[in-house]
Amino acid sequence: MSPLRAILFKVGSVVLFVLMSALIKLASEDVPAGQAVFFRSFFAIPVILTWLLWRHELRTGLRTVVPLGHVWRGLVGTTSMGLGFAGLAYLPLAEAQAIQYTAPLLVVIFAAMFLGEEVRAFRLTAVALGMTGVLIVLSPRLTTLSTGGVADTDALGALLVLMAAVFAALAQVFVRKLVRTEQTSAIVFWFSVTASVLALTTIPFGWVMPGVPVLVMLVSAGLVGGLAQILLTTSYRLADVSVVAPFEYSSMLLTVAIGYWVFDDVPTLTMLFGVALVIAAGVLIIWRERALGLERRQGRKAVPPQ
Repeated sequence: MSPLRAILFKVGSVVLFVLMSALIKLASEDVPAGQAVFFRSFFAIPVILTWLLWRHELRTGLRTVVPLGHVWRGLVGTTSMGLGFAGLAYLPLAEAQAIQYTAPLLVVIFAAMFLGEEVRAFRLTAVALGMTGVLIVLSPRLTTLSTGGVADTDALGALLVLMAAVFAALAQVFVRKLVRTEQTSAIVFWFSVTASVLALTTIPFGWVMPGVPVLVMLVSAGLVGGLAQILLTTSYRLADVSVVAPFEYSSMLLTVAIGYWVFDDVPTLTMLFGVALVIAAGVLIIWRERALGLERRQGRKAVPPQ
C-alpha cells in the first residue's frame, strides 16, 4: 500500500485521459467516431503489451477463463466509447466530461439491478442528488431542442454523451463480474482488442483518409489512452479505491482549462453548479463505500476462527 504514489498515478491517468479526449475532439472534425474508436483502441495495444513485458507478465497476464465475458464487456464498452466520441464533436470538452460523471452514479443502480448488490437509502439519496446535477447540466441543451439549427446539434451531443455514460456504467457492471476470475491486465488488453475489431465494422459508414496532422492526433490518442489505462490500473493496485477514486474529479479543472485555451469554451454558472452537485454525490458514494468496507472488515475480525 502506497497512498501517495497511488494518488500521483491516478492524477497522471486523469491528465492523460483528458489529453486523449482533447485529441479526439480535435480530430472529430475530420474523422467519424467509429474510426476514432479504432485508433484509440488499436494503438493502445502495443503500450499494454510493452507494460506486460516489462512486468514479466505477458505469459500469464492475458489468460482468460471467460472469453465470452470479454466479448460482452467489449461490445458495451465500445458502444460507450463510440457514443462519447460522437458527442465530443458537438459539446464543449468540460460539459462532455461533466455528463460522463453520471456513469459512477448509474453503476450503483445497475449493480443493484444485475448483481444483486444491496443499495440503502444513503446511496440512493446521493444518486438522486447527482442525477439532479446532471439534469441541471443538461437543461440548457434540452430546453433549446425545439429551436432548430446549432441548438439541436448541441442537444444531440448532450444525449450522445449521456447514453455513453449509461453504457459505461453497464460496462463497469461487466467488469465487476470479470474481476472475480480475470486479471486486470487481461480485462484491459482484451477490451482493446475487441474494441479494435468492432470499430472495423464501421468502415462502411464512412471512414476517411486523414491528413498527417489528424493521423498524428489519432495515433497519439491511442498511445496516450493506453498509457493512461496503465497508470489507472497501477494506482488501484497501490491503494484502496476509496483513497484514489475521488481524484477522478480533478479532471474537471483540466477540461475547463483546455476547453478555454484550445477550444475557446467558457463554462456557464449553470453547468458549474450542476457539476458541483454531481461531484458531491460521487464523493458521498465513495465515502459510504469506504465506511461499509471498514465495517465489513471489522465484522470479519470479530468472528472467531472455527
